[in-house]
Amino acid sequence: MGYRNYRMSGARLGGMLTPGVKGLLIANVVVYLLQMVDESRIIYLFGLTPAIFWSKLTLWQPVTYMFLHGGFTHLLFNMLALWMFGSTLESVWGTKQFMKYYFLTGVGAALSNCVLTPQMAVPIIGASGAVYGLLAAYAILFPNNQIYIWGLVPVKAKYLVLFFGIFEFMASLSPGSSPIAHLVHLGGMVIGLIYLQKDNFLRWGARKAKGVQREREIKKVKKEEDAEDNLRQEVDDLLDKINEVGLENLTSWERRRLREASDLLKRMDEERK
Repeated sequence: MGYRNYRMSGARLGGMLTPGVKGLLIANVVVYLLQMVDESRIIYLFGLTPAIFWSKLTLWQPVTYMFLHGGFTHLLFNMLALWMFGSTLESVWGTKQFMKYYFLTGVGAALSNCVLTPQMAVPIIGASGAVYGLLAAYAILFPNNQIYIWGLVPVKAKYLVLFFGIFEFMASLSPGSSPIAHLVHLGGMVIGLIYLQKDNFLRWGARKAKGVQREREIKKVKKEEDAEDNLRQEVDDLLDKINEVGLENLTSWERRRLREASDLLKRMDEERK
């Protein structure tokens, strides 16, 4: 999914509910209502706890944590952001690509947090990792679109997301200062950016690999040429000695070496033909 194919400047923020976003909104609300039945147990089982993930291999948690929330306000803001940015992205990408990206960033953010904080025993819940991935995608596709903070202050999408990224990075350096899982937010953004730029990364990697291979081939050819030059010089020196003192005055090693070198040079010349 190369982002350049979809880059636009006038996409409307929010708008009509798209199928994928609508499904995610319904799922999150339904899970939130179910969560109220036995909140602590549901969060323990389906929230993302890195220490439990590694010790008990609870492989479902990197997915299920995205549908749990720590209160109505938490749910409201995540769903509002999902509608505002997700509907725009889905209308451009299509439902299949949008859902793929949403879960890729959400699950990727969870796994990155598990890797960076493997001993963390506090459950992580919320769709924030995927939502921050949507923010990153919106900023790349529509960098100059105006987003109104509190409905009043216009800020270009690229600057707003850059601010969020810096804030989450700084906050992640002191994770104990806040209950918010800043690494999840940052992970969603970073994974989203890498995914959207994957075509560029792949092309760069291919160019890099070709460059390394070419350098190796050049070094190999240069080494072979140097070896051949040294061999020819050795033969020339032995022939000069023969001219000076005669063949019979060469040592047995020099005679054997002259034959071997001459045969090797002959084979090299034949291979070039």
